[in-house]
Amino acid sequence: MKTQEEMNYQRIALAIEYILANFKNQPSLDEIAEKVHLSPFHFQKLFTDWAGTTPKKFLQYISAQHAKKLLGERATLSETAFHTGLSSTSRLHDLFVTIEGMTPAEYKNGGQNLQINYGFAESPFGRVIVASTHKGVCYMAFHDDNINALTALSTKFPNANLQEQLDPFQTDALQIFKSSWASLSTVKLHLKASAFQLQVWEALLKIPMGNLSTYGAIAKEINSPGASRAVGTAIGSNPVAFLIPCHRVIQTSGAFGGYMWGNTRKTAIIGWECANIDSR
Repeated sequence: MKTQEEMNYQRIALAIEYILANFKNQPSLDEIAEKVHLSPFHFQKLFTDWAGTTPKKFLQYISAQHAKKLLGERATLSETAFHTGLSSTSRLHDLFVTIEGMTPAEYKNGGQNLQINYGFAESPFGRVIVASTHKGVCYMAFHDDNINALTALSTKFPNANLQEQLDPFQTDALQIFKSSWASLSTVKLHLKASAFQLQVWEALLKIPMGNLSTYGAIAKEINSPGASRAVGTAIGSNPVAFLIPCHRVIQTSGAFGGYMWGNTRKTAIIGWECANIDSR
C-alpha cells in the first residue's frame, strides 16, 4: 500500500506533466486541481510545498521559457504570444516583466539598449565590482582581478552597454561595508528573479547581522518546508554579494557549506560580522 507521501508525490508529478503538456491552453488552478482529484485550495498548498512555487508561477515559468525560445528563433511578439497561449502581446509583456525583469522586446534584443554603469572598490573582503542600471544595483561580486570581474559582468549582460562610471546607486551600496546594516534600506536594487528567488532573498535580508540560519530554516520561513534544495539553488543565484547576505546561511550540521565567492571569504565575512556585533 502506498504511503501518503508517495501519493502526494504522484499527484504533483501528474500535475507537472499536465502543465507541461497543456501550458499553451493556460489551464486554470481549478482545471489542474481537478486532474489530480484535489480541491484547488488543497492542491495549491500541496504543490507549493513540493515544488517551492505556486502552480500559477510554475505555469508562468514554463510559458516564459517557451516564449524565450520562440523569440530566439526570431518570431514576432504577436506570433510568440499566440503560440504561448496568451491572448495578447500585452499579456506577453506582463509575463516577461514578472519572470524576466525585462520586457519581451528587451529580451529579444539581448538587453542591447540597457545602460549599465560599473565601478571597482576595495572592501574588507577584497576587491569588489558593483554595477547598476537606471533603476538600481544589478550586480555586485568579489573579484581579485578587474579583467575577470568585467568578463563575468559582460557574460551576465552580454549585449548591454557597459560603462565604467561610479554613480549614486553604487556609492550607496558600497557604504554597507562601512556603516550599520540598517543603511541597506537606502540601497536600490534592480534584479532579475523569479518569485521564488525573491522570497528566498527577502528571507535572507531578515537574518540579523552576526546571526546564521540554515537552508531548512529558510525553506520554513517562506512556507515551503520541503524545498531546501530549491532554496539552496536560489541562494546560489544571488547576483549581489553581501547586499543580500547569502553568507549567513549554513548547513544544518553546522558546516559553513559552499559560497559563490569562496569558502575562505565566507568564513572571513561571518567572523567579521560577529566581531563587529561584539564590539558594539
